[in-house]
Amino acid sequence: MRESQKITIEYIKLLGRQIFTTREISDMSGKSMSAVTQSLGYLGRHNVIEKLYRGVWTEITNKLISPFMIVPHLFKSSRVYVSFLSALHMHGIIEQIPQTITLASILHSRKIKTAIGIFVVHQISPGFFSGFDWYKGSGSFLIAEPEKALADCLYLFTRKKSNTVISRNLICKNLLA
Repeated sequence: MRESQKITIEYIKLLGRQIFTTREISDMSGKSMSAVTQSLGYLGRHNVIEKLYRGVWTEITNKLISPFMIVPHLFKSSRVYVSFLSALHMHGIIEQIPQTITLASILHSRKIKTAIGIFVVHQISPGFFSGFDWYKGSGSFLIAEPEKALADCLYLFTRKKSNTVISRNLICKNLLA
């Protein structure tokens, strides 16, 4: 292993987080993004770290990585929060485990595939971009409050006019009880 890779590993350890970005290592080391990208690529090829998404990495350890841990790193210049069915599940309101993690943002809707999960971003009006806070469990990401997650589902349903059905039992059993 070359000296530059050893130095890169030291900066990764200094961060003290499972997930980190190329930009963070570049800022800490004072090296160019290109040099850091090459070092991280080398470490990835030698199974020291794993690339999760563009510019987002994790050190390969025996620790489990929650897909929610990557949420703050998916968008460099805009905030997103976990909402819709994903938030309702995390709050214990629905038992169904969503196959994708749904996010709310003022950015355009899109699907993002990463090494640890699939994220579907739904665009909402800037006027509705509130009603969320930091998740209280492990991880550092924003999540909609239970009522806001349901409101976001209804908002999306009216905008998309989709075939998504929100069960009356879901509302009555868990939110109004």
